[in-house]
Amino acid sequence: MTFIRQCTAVFMALSFASPALAELGDYSAWQTAINLFSPRPADNPVTAADQTGPYPLLLNPAGFDDGFSPGAYYAWQTIQMAPETGAVCGNGSPFKFFVNRVPNTSNTVVYFEGGGACWDYESCSGDFGIRGARNADGIPDDYMSLLNPGASLVSPFVVRLHPWTRTKAQNWNMVYVPYCTGDIYSGDTVAIYDDPAGQNEPLVWHHNGVRNTRAVVAWLKNNLERSGQMLATGCSAGGAGSFTNYFPLREDLAPTRGYLINDSGPIFSAPAGADPADHPSLPLHTHIRSAWGLDATDGPLEYLAAHMAGLDLDDLTTLYPALASQFPGDRMGHTHFWDDMNYSSYSYERFFPDIAQAPDDATREALILARWHQDTQRLQNTLSNLDNFGYYLPRYRAVNESHCTSIIEFANADIQELGLELDDFVNNVMAGSGAVMQASETDTQADRLKPFNLLYWTLDQLL
Repeated sequence: MTFIRQCTAVFMALSFASPALAELGDYSAWQTAINLFSPRPADNPVTAADQTGPYPLLLNPAGFDDGFSPGAYYAWQTIQMAPETGAVCGNGSPFKFFVNRVPNTSNTVVYFEGGGACWDYESCSGDFGIRGARNADGIPDDYMSLLNPGASLVSPFVVRLHPWTRTKAQNWNMVYVPYCTGDIYSGDTVAIYDDPAGQNEPLVWHHNGVRNTRAVVAWLKNNLERSGQMLATGCSAGGAGSFTNYFPLREDLAPTRGYLINDSGPIFSAPAGADPADHPSLPLHTHIRSAWGLDATDGPLEYLAAHMAGLDLDDLTTLYPALASQFPGDRMGHTHFWDDMNYSSYSYERFFPDIAQAPDDATREALILARWHQDTQRLQNTLSNLDNFGYYLPRYRAVNESHCTSIIEFANADIQELGLELDDFVNNVMAGSGAVMQASETDTQADRLKPFNLLYWTLDQLL
């Protein structure tokens, strides 16, 4: 560490390590000062037993340079993963993730990046102008630089000095898990997708989300101290990934206290054999179960079901009450907009002919939102029966197709009729007591009548 960086770390550490704000997982000012010069080692390392079974925790081989410097505080570090860990991006390139460490606490936020999904040649290749998956060409080493604000500035959860939004996770260790497999961090198969036009070679695609996440967990166990508090979160595909991976993440990292905030990655009810008219997400679920290898013997779903009572593999929305029951002391929450036109389009537009054949954009949007509202209402009903799994469902925000409540800033993801903002929900999940907040907006016009927002308009043009 250079002298300037070390001085900066001292200043940041003393700024964040206030005894008046100390809580579970925080170090004293004296211990923080010691940590600056002698970083605390891991105390929950991978065991021999952890390295066996269907989804083992595999480590980089001895002598492999993963790029991590334990004392390089308050800076994003690129963590390289060797092939021996089982981690790989969709196109076969090496998987890597990013860590921003602090000396003043063991607490950690694990942020899963969003970015669509894919399940065929057109969507996984990224060349056909349809909704597909992020980072089809893999992850560059400088991914978290300010030149890539879609990652480094995506959410207040991973921006320490955010100009408008504060959350206690901004003082924690940050782990940024990039998305490059197109399977909401849930798949485990190598797919071969043929070019429907027959003009290109078949696309070999690694839906490797589960094994990538397992490799991240293995590295964290062997390199960072066990957390007093841990938050798993993300938006869109990342929200879904934080949700589907919460059980193994929570079990293996073993924080004293755990939190989950799934932003805009709902897993809706889609019972096997149901009528798509009643359960609009069924065609999507049926397709991705096969495309991503979810139903394989000893695959991702069987792995979860073997460890979680109450998970019905014929209806994946049962993961909500299963997690609530598995971790009764944890506080969990789900949030998305009622008028989200992004995740909803992924969910329905390629599976329902009336949407694909809609005569105009207004009709198409109405057909999509009718199904989205149907699915959302059923999810709200499910969560309303759970004390430790709340929900926050605002109506609309004029940016990013009204998708992801927690990106950019927490403002304007509000429920005006209840006098609530997203901060209230986040703070309730992470610092509240009693039943987790459950709030939903019924006013369909208030959000659309807000004044023009130049920041949001500009960001939409860039996106």
